[in-house]
Amino acid sequence: MKIPLQISSRNLSLSDAAMETIKQKAEKLETFCSQVMSCRVMVEAPHRHKSHGMLYNVRLDITVPGSELVVRREPNEDLYVAIRDAFDAARKQLTNFSRRRKGEVKKHVAVPTGRVTSVSPVLGYGFLETDDGREVYFSTNSMVDGDLDSLEIGTEVRYSEKQGFDGPQASSVVLV
Repeated sequence: MKIPLQISSRNLSLSDAAMETIKQKAEKLETFCSQVMSCRVMVEAPHRHKSHGMLYNVRLDITVPGSELVVRREPNEDLYVAIRDAFDAARKQLTNFSRRRKGEVKKHVAVPTGRVTSVSPVLGYGFLETDDGREVYFSTNSMVDGDLDSLEIGTEVRYSEKQGFDGPQASSVVLV
């Protein structure tokens, strides 16, 4: 971090052990994102309610290039659990920030499509031809929202493919 860690508290005084826990967790944040410029930690204990014990809020303000990440978790009765939860959420936000910054965005795989080449409702199975010309087996159990009686040769379907005992097998076959 370019700016030293800032730890403050409100309505309570932090023990040395709590301060050390916060320092260790803050140092570890840089392993998830090397671009952390500053980190401010605020630990507060809202006013006590007669029927509830002490609750602790932990808020993190993390500055990274071009953005500021704010982490605020639900209050917890255990100070160390509240600290852990806040830093876990910060780790997730920093990891996502790093991925977006590097251009590593999750890519969704397109669901393959094919055409029915043969179907036997009496025997409970059929075959479809994939876009790349392979033949894939499917059964009645593979059909989603339909049955083999509704299929005709040439019908276009979407499917998921897995390896069966005798070769490729379609599962989750859906009419297009």
